[in-house]
Amino acid sequence: MILNNVFSMLAYDFVIKALIVGVCISLCSSLLGVNMVLKNKAMIGDGLSHVAFGACAIAACLNWAPLIVSIPVVVISAFIILKLSEKSKIHGDSLIALFASSSLAIGYIAIKLGGLNKDLDSYLYGNIYMISTTELILTLVLTVVVIGAFVIFYNRIFSITFDEDFSKSSGVRTEIYNIIISILCAFTVVIGMKVMGTLLITSLIVFPVLSARQICKTYKHVVIASAIISVLCFVIGIITNLAVDLPVGATIVVINLIVFIILLVTRLIMNKSPR
Repeated sequence: MILNNVFSMLAYDFVIKALIVGVCISLCSSLLGVNMVLKNKAMIGDGLSHVAFGACAIAACLNWAPLIVSIPVVVISAFIILKLSEKSKIHGDSLIALFASSSLAIGYIAIKLGGLNKDLDSYLYGNIYMISTTELILTLVLTVVVIGAFVIFYNRIFSITFDEDFSKSSGVRTEIYNIIISILCAFTVVIGMKVMGTLLITSLIVFPVLSARQICKTYKHVVIASAIISVLCFVIGIITNLAVDLPVGATIVVINLIVFIILLVTRLIMNKSPR
């Protein structure tokens, strides 16, 4: 009976759009997350999601298209965070917290002033079944760009992930690659908010990479495993939502958490077992 309900829902266009966008965002988040997690910059995604929340809230109050406003705002914010963390006395985590808390406060005030209280949940937790054709096209383009960037610049991304100083001394223009990753992350966060919301989008960046690291020892294997884990967790999450009617974003996070715990426990057991 439950499976029949799931298959019957798959006949609707909005569910197909949700699946395509969710799989693409999961893939992009996991690929970008490898670099960010291994460089201890995973919380940039959290900061950018809060910036996107503030931008979307202001755009909604002004009756402007949220994507048109939030994408340039978040891209500029990513660039500012990157530059200030390199050249100012404010450490990265503190700078991200400053951006995140300020943007969340501005967004919340904008929602209250604009009388948009009913839309608060969709900003905070996402609304994956309201994906527009424009957002679908943007997501597909973003996915092609992210995968293309990883294929073309794989060796240099690997290099700046593990030893940025050595890469810089070797002639690699690390600033450019850091900017590219930050911009791609900004696009992923903005579009991914529709899938997971402001409060949960960071989980797509962090969880798959942490899970992959429990079972993989090389960078390439972590990249591949995190992508597979991220996509599988999303698909299981949305199928669970269609079958049981649980919140999509929260369900995906819980499934990622369960996978992480299983892989962590498996690694600990294997490390303790006699060889």
